Amino acid sequence: MTLKKHIPNLITLGNLFCGTVATIFAVESNFVGAGLFVVLGILFDFFDGFAARLLNVSGELGKQLDSLADMVTSGVVPGIVMFQLLSSKNISSFSDITDKIFLTGFNFELIQLLGLLLTLGACYRLAKFNIDTRQSDSFIGLPTPAMSLFVISLPLIQEYSTIEFVQNLLSNNYFLILITLLLTYVMNAELPLFSLKFKDYSFKKNMVVYIFLLTSLILIIAFNFLSIPIIIILYILLSILKK
Repeated sequence: MTLKKHIPNLITLGNLFCGTVATIFAVESNFVGAGLFVVLGILFDFFDGFAARLLNVSGELGKQLDSLADMVTSGVVPGIVMFQLLSSKNISSFSDITDKIFLTGFNFELIQLLGLLLTLGACYRLAKFNIDTRQSDSFIGLPTPAMSLFVISLPLIQEYSTIEFVQNLLSNNYFLILITLLLTYVMNAELPLFSLKFKDYSFKKNMVVYIFLLTSLILIIAFNFLSIPIIIILYILLSILKK
């Protein structure tokens, strides 16, 4: 019984392990490695809840572990990725605030710190989620894993997309700062979003979810990494329409 009780917690620690490795890759600007371990961490995050329901075990410890692991995988990592993407080289109006900071061998530009708003927003959302009893069957505000996937996809799109317009957007700090502010807001907004959990598998009751999953599959096949932010925007729009 004791071992069964801790299986979901061990899976959650797998999420934390993946998030920690992803953090190391993100600091080194290895965005492919960071993205891979973020996806693995999110899979662990899904299966810990699945295992808890399957084994009929749950508790406050698991709930807190889940949020702490998510804070790394879906809070710290996207903040570091956006920190790495931001640069003052394309924005002359930021020239007065982009002096280099030199601390214990590290040097960076002040504008890059704006990327860490994602980490702060994720922390605030996870804390709210733990005390909000309304989010058992749906979400209020964008879940942190969705935000993390959105952000980690950006450098991969920048690297592998052949669409010049998209490349120009992702090289523009104004656009990156706008994304940062919007994602930070949407995570904590009073915005009802549907969950991908199934109580039953009838098409009538889950029509929006089935449409979303099918459309997502088509987008992934058609657009590769570019599909990820499109899917998350679609998720928000379908939730608004469903509401």
